[in-house]
Amino acid sequence: MNTSGRADQGLRLIPFRGLRYVPERVGSLAAVTSPPYDVVVRPDGLLHLESADPHNIVRLILPHAATAEVRHRQAAETLNRWLAEGVLAPDPEAALYVYEQRDGEILQRGVIGALALSTTEEGVVLPHEDVMADVVEDRADLMRTTAAHLEPLLLTYRGEGRPSGATAAVERTVLRAPLLATTTEDGFGHRLWAVTDPAEQAEIQTDLARHQALIADGHHRWATYLRLREEHDSPGPWDFGLVLLVDTVRYPLRVRAIHRLLHGFPVEDALAAVKGRFRVRDVEGPLPHAMAALAKAAAEGNAFLLAGDGGFHLVDRPDEELLARTVPADRPAAWRTLDATVLHTTLLDRIWRIPDAPEHIAYIHDTAATVEQAERHHTTAVLMHPVREEIVRDLARQGVTMPRKSTSFGPKPATGLVLRSLTTD
Repeated sequence: MNTSGRADQGLRLIPFRGLRYVPERVGSLAAVTSPPYDVVVRPDGLLHLESADPHNIVRLILPHAATAEVRHRQAAETLNRWLAEGVLAPDPEAALYVYEQRDGEILQRGVIGALALSTTEEGVVLPHEDVMADVVEDRADLMRTTAAHLEPLLLTYRGEGRPSGATAAVERTVLRAPLLATTTEDGFGHRLWAVTDPAEQAEIQTDLARHQALIADGHHRWATYLRLREEHDSPGPWDFGLVLLVDTVRYPLRVRAIHRLLHGFPVEDALAAVKGRFRVRDVEGPLPHAMAALAKAAAEGNAFLLAGDGGFHLVDRPDEELLARTVPADRPAAWRTLDATVLHTTLLDRIWRIPDAPEHIAYIHDTAATVEQAERHHTTAVLMHPVREEIVRDLARQGVTMPRKSTSFGPKPATGLVLRSLTTD
């Protein structure tokens, strides 16, 4: 997604002194990493990460305490203690970091740096999802208290389809010995390099200055960056945010759906409410077979798979008059026909009357985990089919945001490999 015009209207990425784990002070680098904070949704998943190593990064991004204020203060105290003990340490000089993730045929490479937040006003960084104010406030208080960016956002841009500019610099860098290499329990290999040579940094920066970026993952953190920047009048480290930039022409991302878990809402109630308004059919399991049926139905129109009672129920072909009454008509057709739009405006708001709040809806990336939780708690899982990346980009270019948690781009960067301190940067 190239921009035409002056270079200063594009992405501005600067080096920073990354905070990284000192390998000798932890059990293993894999044991101290975590998925992004909003992917760690299950209490048992959080406990698993905490028990993997006493210095796992979840103790900073998802600390335990009775109140938000205490949680965030606890995270700041833990970060400061780890720095004092030498568990984490700043790199000796500012760098842009090349980051690689690999699992079988999946290969993703990009550049981690501190991105100028002023690009928002220029339409250079494009969000595509709505955010919730309470989540932004919580993340803002955590960043404010720790004075750190604990995990990078995932941004994508459209390069030229061949190794040139930033991509060429990335592919030269990966021929060198990395700063770190580890394999996490999900099977992904991770490698990180520091680009400290000013000429190589300038090559990357000059190329990125010609591009726009789409926020692939981290809308709440991006909104948090912007809020904290507004709180500081004078120029400083708050004017930049920690990001990973990936050229998706060279390294295409996977786009997956994010599923919904409806607390305290049994499947039988969900199905009874939609009958006569959508077509409802039982489909055979196991889960992969049912998801294939969802994909087939989604190719023809809006479709959802409900689970939680031991079976699978395909809900599709909504009544056209119902959609006309419930879906706002002042948006592009591509937005009005999104599954996420129909789910929220028609099903959740008008038929099921379920508020979009954490006590009512959980957003879960893992399909099997969503079904397992629904069955365990006798409630409803709403399984979604992913949106195509080109639709996301087209809507973002038009300045139209999708319902929050409409997409899951990946692979997501592992949290804990490099952090950014706002006091040393």
